[in-house]
Amino acid sequence: MSALVTVSDPLPAIRRLVLDSVSSPLTKTLYAKALDDFFAWRLENGSPVFHRAAVQAHRAWLEAQNYAPSSINQRLAALRKLAREAAANGWLDAETAAGIDQMPGVKQQGTRSGNWLTKQQAAALLHAPDPCTLKGIRDRAILAVLIGCALRRSELVALETDHVQQRDGRWVLVDLRGKHGRIRSIAIPPWVKQAFDLWMDAADVIEGKLFRALNRHGMLTRDTLSTQAVLDIVKEYSERLGIRVRPHDLRRTCAKLCRAAGGDLEQIQLLLGHASIQTTERYLGTRQNLADAPNDRLGLGWDASAREGRVFSELEFQAP
Repeated sequence: MSALVTVSDPLPAIRRLVLDSVSSPLTKTLYAKALDDFFAWRLENGSPVFHRAAVQAHRAWLEAQNYAPSSINQRLAALRKLAREAAANGWLDAETAAGIDQMPGVKQQGTRSGNWLTKQQAAALLHAPDPCTLKGIRDRAILAVLIGCALRRSELVALETDHVQQRDGRWVLVDLRGKHGRIRSIAIPPWVKQAFDLWMDAADVIEGKLFRALNRHGMLTRDTLSTQAVLDIVKEYSERLGIRVRPHDLRRTCAKLCRAAGGDLEQIQLLLGHASIQTTERYLGTRQNLADAPNDRLGLGWDASAREGRVFSELEFQAP
């Protein structure tokens, strides 16, 4: 067998297998888009047999459409996964699947610098929500977690009250399941914990999901906070300040400020939960230091007078 079985088109079934095999909601969404676009391209081009030449032709089409190398490589990753799942379920022979799986990605020229905030901008963003409303209290806590703990959107919406525990004499987000199912724990800076506490008290959150959705009247609902809602929150307050950042930029901001404050590089890698952490731990024998965590030295905090225009202080947070 040198191609997909043609008795009935197996692609929809394989698509489901691919999406079921990934745990990250964001990866699942990106893979679904990549596969659907490939299927549409394939149909428009006479439904070529699914083999290496077809994937190369699709890659050439993506390049002609001026897709960024990172976007093309992400889409190729979805197609490699499609080939592996097809072979594993008898819809594609191993040699054809290997040809697709071993196809190299697009080389990226240079290094992307990304976007991040200065300390002053981060402080201004933290104080942008109105601390006198339930929405403002929630949004301030969300921004604090994104900047202070470098979480991904999917990790933030998955937070539950049980994740907040004490370790090494301090508060920690324990056993977070990140990208590709990797587990890590993250130290919570005191000012972030104070924002947590104010939100939990104001919303009467005792158990279950830490962050909840609000309706248009600012009232708590039973709905789970979505990753889109987190994106909208960051966009709302950053654009109000005349800056353009997204949730992942706040994660990058945390890393940059940690490093600028003298944070150990290996500890910052552990904080972020990057794919290379396991290799770094084995190679260096590094252990995460929760007692002296790098994100404790961001130099951010709350000030009761923040609503009058003081956007940065290391003073203890005070409820309005």
